[in-house]
Amino acid sequence: MTEHAAGRHDHAGHQHDHGEDLAGLLDLDAAILKDYLMTLTGWVAEYAAQNTGTIIDVGAGTGTGSLALARRFPAATLHAVDQSPVMIERIVARAGAHHLGSRILPVQANLDEAWPPLPAADLVWAASSLHEFADPDRALRSIHEVLAPGGLLAVVEMDALPRYLPEDLGIGRPGLEDRCHEVIAAQGWNHHPDWMEPLRSAGFDVVAQRQFDTAQDPAPEGTGDYAAAYLSRIRTFLKYHLDTGDLATLDRLLDPQDEAGLRYRTDLKLSGTRTAWLARKA
Repeated sequence: MTEHAAGRHDHAGHQHDHGEDLAGLLDLDAAILKDYLMTLTGWVAEYAAQNTGTIIDVGAGTGTGSLALARRFPAATLHAVDQSPVMIERIVARAGAHHLGSRILPVQANLDEAWPPLPAADLVWAASSLHEFADPDRALRSIHEVLAPGGLLAVVEMDALPRYLPEDLGIGRPGLEDRCHEVIAAQGWNHHPDWMEPLRSAGFDVVAQRQFDTAQDPAPEGTGDYAAAYLSRIRTFLKYHLDTGDLATLDRLLDPQDEAGLRYRTDLKLSGTRTAWLARKA
């Protein structure tokens, strides 16, 4: 889902950031984008085997994908793999809260180092995680090996930074979000290739590709908290590149006591797209 802050941090074990702030952001992402996730998993189910029994969630984060897939495939057992102890704790807690503890099995592992023993999978889910591997081509070959014949791999990536802010905030210079995006893009945020050819090179037959629009208008309840969690996270990168005026505006947006802050605004928006590839093991 992940989706996702700046820098290399995402789900392939969350190799670069294991903090509670990322876990909180992922949970907000799941709550705000639940309808998109239902649409996405429904599309995946159209191509997956009807008797899908074993699913591996590669870089499971806080378990958003695992929970959605457990609901979509009620006979399946989910192996939720993540490096971070924080994420594993969240997976256990969320699975238990949804009475899915017997079906969602946490696996703590750094997949860049070695893959743990896992059963042959009917479906592997890699949401915002494949680009995080040190060697994505090797990861694809490992996924190919763990899939059962005819098994399906779903790769999902965020296409661009999410957008929340109007052009003119009424404070500071207009265009703050554009300038933030320019800074983060220069840091290589979420950079990933079109996975079509790497999938084919790893031995997969790519059966479908689709872009999903995650925009919501009007923005749903909780968007202010979602935006605040995201912008708080990327401020670490922005503080070295934005001018003092933009940083002052950003800090006002993040101030929970400021009436111009994100949690009080009624002019927020929510837009973005994500692309998914489905590939089958012959």
